[in-house]
Amino acid sequence: MHLIVGLGNPGREYSLTRHNIGWMIVDELARRHEMRIEKKQSDARVGGGHFSGQKILLAKPLTFMNLSGKAVAGLMNFYRIEPGRLLILCDDLNLPTGKLRLRANGSDGGQNGLKSVAQMIGTREYARLRFGVGAPAEAERQERGTAAYVLRPFATEEIPLVEKSISRACDCIETFVSEGVQAAMNQFNVGEK
Repeated sequence: MHLIVGLGNPGREYSLTRHNIGWMIVDELARRHEMRIEKKQSDARVGGGHFSGQKILLAKPLTFMNLSGKAVAGLMNFYRIEPGRLLILCDDLNLPTGKLRLRANGSDGGQNGLKSVAQMIGTREYARLRFGVGAPAEAERQERGTAAYVLRPFATEEIPLVEKSISRACDCIETFVSEGVQAAMNQFNVGEK
């Protein structure tokens, strides 16, 4: 079984924010494969199904971003999922809006959800798909910090690119599941946004 986890924050006020791009990707993947994410388990909303000949569990932690690892660890323990079958989806301020970057492992890069996951599962040896959300202008960053930026929706003019990139992220996840992380990295870490 593969565990695909979209990071985000619970609550209607956060639903379309940059920080919730992981949830948006999971929702689109569920729509594509006619999976329902309704069950509450281990501090997450989860739904199961199959695609690419593999059993899949989709999850959206309900713990808020900074405590995402609690939900991930709970699900991994319950379903006996190895880190090599985990894929975390999250936002990234260091990538241009819509840019995808898949890694087999590595640092959290300042992303608190990834930091929480590594702390709770005891390793950084898990795949992560980062989705670029751009960065605030320097003046805004100094005045409000990055939290205010990631907790607001994408600008209207960004929506077409974001929708296209969410679809591409789902393609990447399908390749990750069917062919492995290296094949997905080779295909999706290059080329168009």
